[in-house]
Amino acid sequence: MPTAEQGIRCVILSQSLTNTFTPIYIVRLDEQTGNVFILAGDNIEVEIYRNGFWRFL
Repeated sequence: MPTAEQGIRCVILSQSLTNTFTPIYIVRLDEQTGNVFILAGDNIEVEIYRNGFWRFL
């Protein structure tokens, strides 16, 4: 299960991506690390850590 921090950050990042008309293809929880992965647009990859911090890959 994703944490509350991950859920909030996922919604914020998803809204930012869709505001620029960037399609979101995959939102996935990595069960091994507990991180949320977002694949969007042509080559945008985002990883959201359990504490809500995130980074581009």
